[in-house]
Amino acid sequence: MTTDTPARLLQLLSLLQTPREWPGGELADRLGVSRRTVRRDIDRLRELGYPVQASMGSDGGYRLVAGKAMPPLVLDDEEAVAIAVGLRAGAGHAVEGVDEASVRALAKLEQVLPSRLRHRVSTLQAATTPLTSGDGASIAPETLTVMASTVAGHERLRFAYRAKDGAGSRRVVEPYRLVSTGRRWYLVAYDLDREDWRTFRVDRVSEPFATGARFAPRELPTGSAAEYLRQSMYRRQETYEFAVTFAAPAELVAARVPRWVGVPEAVGEGRCRLRGESGDAVEWLAIRLAMTGVDFTVESPGELVECVRGLGERLVRAAAAG
Repeated sequence: MTTDTPARLLQLLSLLQTPREWPGGELADRLGVSRRTVRRDIDRLRELGYPVQASMGSDGGYRLVAGKAMPPLVLDDEEAVAIAVGLRAGAGHAVEGVDEASVRALAKLEQVLPSRLRHRVSTLQAATTPLTSGDGASIAPETLTVMASTVAGHERLRFAYRAKDGAGSRRVVEPYRLVSTGRRWYLVAYDLDREDWRTFRVDRVSEPFATGARFAPRELPTGSAAEYLRQSMYRRQETYEFAVTFAAPAELVAARVPRWVGVPEAVGEGRCRLRGESGDAVEWLAIRLAMTGVDFTVESPGELVECVRGLGERLVRAAAAG
């Protein structure tokens, strides 16, 4: 029997979070208390904001349902480890769809994990190798969680940075946002030494350290961290605009084209157009379009038209030779 009320409430909450309905008698047996005590504990959980629903009947069942707000979540050891490992794997490889919110969740979870569970998470990750698509570089999850914490807490961040040419430097910044392009993570921050806004590839960051010094957030020139990153990337490389029409609905094409390529728009029944701006080689874009498995027509630029034509001819010759 659990005589400590807070401990019993946590145990009761853990049981209710499983996707089933619990008869009052079974809960009483599990907790080693009377049914009357179970009813009182259910009332306490409701007062704390947990939406516990009761069903009518001789035994009276209880289950946790979705509410308007999300009260604190109770996880057992195995559940906490599983979630932390999953978030680490996704965040560390900039998997498409795993954005800043996932990194914030990982930062919060690792902050409260007991040391024994943090060790289990690290051991599991060290022993596994994820199979990821794309050319995104791997990132230590600790780097992302430190950055996410400084972004959320408006705390200055210090780190070592390796530039594209290999030159190293030490930076002290006021972090603004983490941005995922699907292939890579970037940090948008105000560089205190250079007195200007900068973007940093997170896979080139090492030794991140939260200084503890708070700051008042500055106003970003573009208003959006994603837009600032886009402009910053295109300022540093030659880009070209492209337009492609697909003989398929926009939803189907969107599911087969990475977000960083562009978002297709419907132009008629069963057709859509993809417009965008790219700094990648036209050969890469031609191959990526062909991988959709959908018939398409390149409208512009001319270099992409010629590249697709040449690729098609080579593939036909290869098939004939086979």
